[in-house]
Parts: sequence; C-alpha cells; structure tokens
Amino acid sequence: MDNYILAIETSCDETAAAIIKNGTEIISNVVSSQIESHKRFGGVVPEIASRHHVEQMTIVLEEALKQANMEPKDLTAVAVTEGPGLVGALLIGINAAKAFAFVHGLPLIGTHHIAGHIYANNLVQPMEFPLLALVVSGGHTELVLMCEHGSFEVIGETRDDAAGEAYDKVARVLNMPYPGGPHIDRLAHEATEAVPFPRVWLEEDSYDFSFSGLKSAVINYKHNMDQRGEEIIAEHVAKGFQDSVVEVLTGKTVRAAREFQVKQVIAAGGVSANKGLRTALEKAFKEEGIPFYVPPLKLCTDNAAMIGAAAYEMYEAGIRGNLAMNGRPGMELMSWK
Repeated sequence: MDNYILAIETSCDETAAAIIKNGTEIISNVVSSQIESHKRFGGVVPEIASRHHVEQMTIVLEEALKQANMEPKDLTAVAVTEGPGLVGALLIGINAAKAFAFVHGLPLIGTHHIAGHIYANNLVQPMEFPLLALVVSGGHTELVLMCEHGSFEVIGETRDDAAGEAYDKVARVLNMPYPGGPHIDRLAHEATEAVPFPRVWLEEDSYDFSFSGLKSAVINYKHNMDQRGEEIIAEHVAKGFQDSVVEVLTGKTVRAAREFQVKQVIAAGGVSANKGLRTALEKAFKEEGIPFYVPPLKLCTDNAAMIGAAAYEMYEAGIRGNLAMNGRPGMELMSWK
C-alpha cells in the first residue's frame, strides 16, 4: 500500500508544502520564498519571516493538494519541521500541521530540518549504507555518518561560523546583496587570480570546521587595502575565500570517507548548490572511486519535499508525534533507530 505524506517546512524564510509518495517520489512541491522581503535588511528578520509564513501557509497547503490532485482523505500522515530554526517561524508550520492532522484524523510526525536536507538525496538516488553526508547551509556545517536509515552520528561540526554564514558575511564586506553565497560563487568563477587566504584545519585528526578566522582574514584584507587607499578586486577576494572553504570541506570529507569506508557520499543543504563546491567534491570522489551524489538545486535550498522524504522513514519506523509538539529552535540531530 502506498503512503502519501503531506509535509510542511517553515524553519526560516521559505514557506513550503509538499506531498511525497513512499519517501522517494515528489507528487507536489510548493515553495514561497521571502528573499525579496529580507534582501533590503541584509539578512532574515525573524518577525517578518513569521508574518510571511502566516500569510502564505494556507496558500501553499492548498496549492500542494491542488498540484497533486489529492484530498486530505488520500493522505497517510502529516509531517512538519520541528526544529532547528527560528522559533516563531517553526511555530507557524507546526500549528498548521497540528490543526490539519487533528481536523482530518491523520498521524503527525515532527521532523529534524537537517535530517530533511540529508534525505533530499533519497528523492533522486537510493541511499546506500554506510554513507557520509556533508551538510552545508547558512546555519550548519556538519559531517554525518549514517549506518542505516534513521541513524545519525555527527563526526564533525562547525565550532563557530557555518559555511553559509561566512559566505553571507564576506558578501556583505564586498557590498553584495543577501543572500551572498550565489554572488561569491559567481565572482569566484570570473576571477583569474585568488587572494591567498588561510586554510583552517584545526587538530590533525579533527573533522570539525571553523570559518570565523577565514571571515576575519577577508575583513582584515579589506581594511588594510582601504587604509592604503587601494581598490580591492572583488573577484580575486571571492575566489580566494571560496578556494579556502572548498578545500577544507572537500579535504575533510574525503578523509572521513576513507576512514569510515563508506559506500556513498552525499552533500546536503543550501551551500551544496555552490558550483565550486559541487565540482570539487565530484572530482575528488571520482578519483577516490566512491559514488558521490548531490540533489538538484531546487532540493538543496529549504523545501518541504525533503521533510516528507525523512518523515516517511520515521513513519515506517513507527514514530509519531502528538498535539503537544512545540518548536525546538536548538533541536539536536538524534538517531531514531
């Protein structure tokens, strides 16, 4: 019997709803982005994000059902991002999911946002275990080892700025609009030279990441050039910064894949849409002889399809939420098996 899960995602600045069949097939996937609203502030304003979610929630839910040509009675369960994220934004989606589940007598499943990003890969390529997931987004940079569905072991994480956060901050220094990542990526590919910035490897055996020092190095370079009255070449700065980030991310991922002898490596999160990072990872794992996969761009950024994919595995494992569910902005990625 087929299972159809209605999924809702509102952890930050996208209001999204999707219907997923058996955890691997997208029946509908609707995303309402708020980028234009937040761009003038240079970043996401939590209160504005929450208000937009309130305005768009019913619209995206109705559109997801319409695109799927389905009614609530056709659904198996309702899934929603429980955390982490902006607490006000999370609560909009959670309360919408609880109301929908209650009215239509459907099971409710609270899903981890990062588990969703990882399971976006299962929508395009079956997972093979053990696998290694490199999660890179605005708020997260992690290496996650999975030995089976629902098993998450974080073997490395950021100690300060996440990769996406560093991209946005460097973009601001270079007077680029929010979100900065795509602009840095574009400039880096236009550059003929790269400003030499440091690579932060931390301890010899560490899989943790640190990008705060790199960000500071870019800021200091800009200040020094300003003090000398010299113009910086934004393309060269962007390439130097991106080369450093990509080299560290790729190097540590390759080393972990070797150590844990994984059968598959996947990338997940908004920064996995970065062309420079995707190219470097693809090249490195082709040389290693380890299959590497990354979702299409529309499944890298926040969406509800990924939440439905993760929730399907939770549903199959017998995990259910209840109407006491609350937003968990600091929710840790925990195994459900």
